[in-house]
Amino acid sequence: MFSSIFGRKKKKQAATPETKAPTAQPNDYAEIQAKPEQKLVFHTQLAHGSPTAKIEGFGNVRELYQKIATALSVPAEDILFCTLNTHKCDMGRLLGGQIGLEDFIFAHVKGERKTVRLTKDATSLGLTITDNGAGYAFVKRMKEGSIVDNSKIVFVGDHIEAIDDLRLVGSRHFEVAKKLKEIPIGTTFTMTLVEPQKAFDMIAQRKAVPSAPSNQNIGSGKATLRLRSQGPATVESIPTEQEDKAVNRIDDCLESFMGIRDTELSTTIFEAGKECSNTTEFNEKLLTQLGDFGFPEVFVFDVWGVISDARKERIQ
Repeated sequence: MFSSIFGRKKKKQAATPETKAPTAQPNDYAEIQAKPEQKLVFHTQLAHGSPTAKIEGFGNVRELYQKIATALSVPAEDILFCTLNTHKCDMGRLLGGQIGLEDFIFAHVKGERKTVRLTKDATSLGLTITDNGAGYAFVKRMKEGSIVDNSKIVFVGDHIEAIDDLRLVGSRHFEVAKKLKEIPIGTTFTMTLVEPQKAFDMIAQRKAVPSAPSNQNIGSGKATLRLRSQGPATVESIPTEQEDKAVNRIDDCLESFMGIRDTELSTTIFEAGKECSNTTEFNEKLLTQLGDFGFPEVFVFDVWGVISDARKERIQ
């Protein structure tokens, strides 16, 4: 999901060279109205089974979901999240801010609604939360033996629709995580969840995922379409192993300090620090670009350490 961070800048193809993209507000994820210049065509299916459709002409996550909804004849608001190259609820293959030019997109739509009543008898519920960039926060990971894991009702992929009477549709993942952290220990509360519609694992069409047309193979296939939160969608070279490692470490910091994982956010944080010369400058840039997250000081120091380590690795 990432652009080049270190070394020689890689050439990018602006999605809309003739039209200037509107200015985004900080944290205004998935709202840029940018259209890819090239007609990049992607294949898509419903994860629980459907004919294959083709989509093109989108510049952000909301537009992508609308294209999928139209192509597969489902309401856009029913799409919880998408996975790449697997119909399974695999949180390691979530579609985020970047799509490989030959990736196959599986859309997971709303299934059954359910409620769970939990007592918060420990500081942490054992949840890691992410969101789809279009208003739905959902469970990305659960700690074994935790409060939610022991409930046997909450599962990975479940959308957290409400906590007690507080409706959370439209909230970002960090907002949902904050609400759960603020629940006092000893409190009993109810979560309303919507699970993704279950897939049929014995459908033959899923045994071999078809490749996208070869004319998408820009730059010998080592390219991705990045859906930006600030600026036009661009076709970029794939991230290096070094960049992936650094972004994953920042994602680990996010999970440790805030109970969320968000690769796009981690990439944005990484890019924010690449030109900074010290922690103070980095912190000021985070406050300007991502102030709504309220990152604690110890988080900023840890992430700055990750960025500094990545720079040293590049020099070596």
